[in-house]
Amino acid sequence: MNLVSIPANPVPADGVVGMLKTPDGVALRYARWPPPTGRKGTVCLFQGRAEFIEKYFEVVRDLRSRGFAVAALDWRGQGLSQRLLSDRHKGHVRRFSDYVTDLETFVKEAVLPDCPPPFFALGQGMGATVMMEAAQRGHRWFDRMVMSGPLIALAHRSVWGAGPAIAYALRLAGMGSAYVPGGDATSFASLPFVGNIMTSDPVRYARTAATLEAEPELSIGAPTVGWTSAMFRTLAAIQQPEYGVRLRQPMLLLAAGADNILSLAAIEEFALGLRAGSQLVVPGAMHDMMMEQDQYRRLFWAAFDAFVPGTPLYG
Repeated sequence: MNLVSIPANPVPADGVVGMLKTPDGVALRYARWPPPTGRKGTVCLFQGRAEFIEKYFEVVRDLRSRGFAVAALDWRGQGLSQRLLSDRHKGHVRRFSDYVTDLETFVKEAVLPDCPPPFFALGQGMGATVMMEAAQRGHRWFDRMVMSGPLIALAHRSVWGAGPAIAYALRLAGMGSAYVPGGDATSFASLPFVGNIMTSDPVRYARTAATLEAEPELSIGAPTVGWTSAMFRTLAAIQQPEYGVRLRQPMLLLAAGADNILSLAAIEEFALGLRAGSQLVVPGAMHDMMMEQDQYRRLFWAAFDAFVPGTPLYG
């Protein structure tokens, strides 16, 4: 099992890649990189839905330039981890707690034995939500967590209002493994840049598309009804007032000011209920902040540096 390298997106040096097996028998791909000489500490990088390790090579370099080792994995059902349906293009999972199983396996078998402490986490979108779910269950592997665009509530109220009931009904009707209505095998990352809702940076957007073109096996399309129903169940739990109160994990929520996928107001309201967390908005940035233009990424990394000990800000 190798990492996919193209001229526009080469593999960072000194990486180790391997496979893990979860307790329920799912094979997960992971990768890790050592810290620079004389430095210690590891940032675990958790991707969003439909993403893959290769998309974050630039972020790996950003983190290693800050003195950290880096560890990353592909969630079940995406990247080059095991797909859960015969149609590998369907983004599927039965329940979001399965992602917590992936996280626990990754930490116990790849991070704790082979990566230098202290441990920090950086999550994007769905990955940030999985981190919250693990923390809510009492897991305290990470000293601090930075969550970029955490999946807490969708931006469009019309979808949020009708979506859970529709997804639940379709799942009960035996359509859990079908694409959501209107969805197909097309990867959102392969669509034209104009009109995309992820990033305003055409170069980084094209880099992701080129990586998928070089290795189509990395790609997944729309989510299934089952995945969508599981997402709505998780978001309903997060919306409960006591959810944030029970989180004792130090965390920083970074919200994109121009996010057209997630509800900025919901992220702000959620952060107000945290006992050990705070929230910051990156004005003008679209959802995929780590893949945004440099002017937005500088603000993103400034917030990261101010929150995570061991970055250049702390010497």
